[in-house]
Amino acid sequence: MTERKEHVACGICGGDENRVYLEMDGFSYRRCVKCGLVYQNPRPVFGDLRNRYGGGYFEYEFENQKNFFGLMKLGLRDIGFDALYHGKKNGQRRFLDVGCATGLLLDHVREKGWDASGVEICMPSVEYARKKFGLDIFNGTLDEACFKEGTFDVVHFSHVIEHVPDPKAMLLEVKRVLKDDGHIIVTTPNVAGWHARFAGGKWRSAIPDHIYLFSKRTLLTLLRLTGFAVVRQVSWGGIPVGRRPAWLKKPADRLAKLLNVGDVMLFHCIKDENA
Repeated sequence: MTERKEHVACGICGGDENRVYLEMDGFSYRRCVKCGLVYQNPRPVFGDLRNRYGGGYFEYEFENQKNFFGLMKLGLRDIGFDALYHGKKNGQRRFLDVGCATGLLLDHVREKGWDASGVEICMPSVEYARKKFGLDIFNGTLDEACFKEGTFDVVHFSHVIEHVPDPKAMLLEVKRVLKDDGHIIVTTPNVAGWHARFAGGKWRSAIPDHIYLFSKRTLLTLLRLTGFAVVRQVSWGGIPVGRRPAWLKKPADRLAKLLNVGDVMLFHCIKDENA
């Protein structure tokens, strides 16, 4: 079935003036002249976007779950996640994973003593995670879950915000359900990273499901706009596996991480008291 398309304004500043950034096969990315955000325009309407996350998407998530889980653990290690709530009694720490996929990360943090909940739009993934791990997962979007205000100590979302039609609204909802002293952890591809700049339209993250491509600058702008202050920001990934000689990958990855120009970036934030 052909997806319906809609023209949209910039998801950060609301501007309508944009220029072609990447012309892809069947879709295109535009760059906002005012704030620099890269986004699909036109793009499929949300109802049609939602239909993408069915059985085929679950198969992709299932096949790659161990790799994704490993990368998420490394990212959490980089920001010293285990030390955030060291000493707080079990059962008093609430962790929400938005876009929790097959539930490996939720199961992991639950084993560490967290009260773990998830939100996932792909129903087959939800069914798998519930059956496999007995996890508490809501099938739908974060706003549809209608969590109470100030529920969670940590809200984590990895490779999710680039899929969301209204990332500003999502972050405001994250802020609402987060405790005043809570933390958010957001991971997403970095359109200003080394490999993205080199690969252009062949960049692995320039795909139909990614309706936004953030840079460090544009995501920082959005986080500040929605009332968050950055605690730490890191990035990683210099060369994808198989794209260059194997001997070059390790030094390139180390350098990309050192210079903070990696293919993927993570922001660890708290609520901005002055916002």
